[in-house]
Amino acid sequence: MKRKLLTVILFFLMTLPVGMAGAETDTLRVVGTFSSLTMFKNFEQPFYKEIIPEALGVKVSLTTLSQIKLRGPALLRQMDMGVFDIVHTITDYVVEDSPALAGLDLPALATDLGTARKVVDAFRPVMEKYLKKDFNVKLLSITPYPAQVLFLRDKIKGLDDLKGLKIRASGWSTSEFVTALGATGVTMAFSEVPQALQRGVVDGGVTGSLSGYSAGWGDVANYVYPLPMGGWDYVIGTISFATWNKLSSDQQEKLTSLIKVKYEEPVWKVTAKETKDGVACLCNGDCPFGEPGNLTEIPVTEADKKLAYKVLVDSVLPAWAKKVKPETVKEWNDTIGKVVGLTAK
Repeated sequence: MKRKLLTVILFFLMTLPVGMAGAETDTLRVVGTFSSLTMFKNFEQPFYKEIIPEALGVKVSLTTLSQIKLRGPALLRQMDMGVFDIVHTITDYVVEDSPALAGLDLPALATDLGTARKVVDAFRPVMEKYLKKDFNVKLLSITPYPAQVLFLRDKIKGLDDLKGLKIRASGWSTSEFVTALGATGVTMAFSEVPQALQRGVVDGGVTGSLSGYSAGWGDVANYVYPLPMGGWDYVIGTISFATWNKLSSDQQEKLTSLIKVKYEEPVWKVTAKETKDGVACLCNGDCPFGEPGNLTEIPVTEADKKLAYKVLVDSVLPAWAKKVKPETVKEWNDTIGKVVGLTAK
């Protein structure tokens, strides 16, 4: 009888998901974004190393995208396999396996932060749906990097001059945007761009102004064109449902509240300033983050703003609509479309 009871207990324990035999989660394995950038240093790191351990009564093992060198949808797949509990990654990195998510951040869609916030708030339920459906993860946060601007080795007068150039795109939609302008969109890891610019592998690249400054893009580029042509490169914070379900209701409530108040909202508040600071730091201005660079800022023209919008409407938005199901197009039209006054077809 005792042997039979022991067998039943062992079978029960063996069928539990990894970590569940101990009842509750005692360590959260978290992946943050890039360790050299302010989003991680000023927000993610203190949030997970100081606030969460005390509030949830758990330990946190924190690494970054810079350390694990794992990109794309594979990173979120690792969560479903139990390797990581919480992951912060750039939305564009995962759209290959979930193209619906690309609808959040199309070039020239939201050129100011106020519109960007309305877009995010409107599309958030759709993001939640597809992250659960395609990756089995729960959405915790959406935060913007500084506006995605264009770094160049050689001077241009405007967007028409991109014809024939090779431009590192920050994601699928940015690649579609520069391709419509006659350039070649190049997929390349963020950290590889400075060397590629220096060697002439690419003629330019799109990233956040402050991100580019912090990562050394300004050391090899000569010009910056601050039209937000790459959107805001939103970072999504996600937690695996297996981990979420192991948290107590109190822990779930605290995590949901704290990540909004102590992480998400503060990032949104500083993003406009960091966009301006990034350009200042690159162009020998007043730089609060270190020694300024010597890049030349190319003035953005009204004609280019209109051209960027035309490319969005005529090329990027229709291309995205073809990649997703009609149901997704309708969801976009009912959310973001109403915010910006556009209809995807």
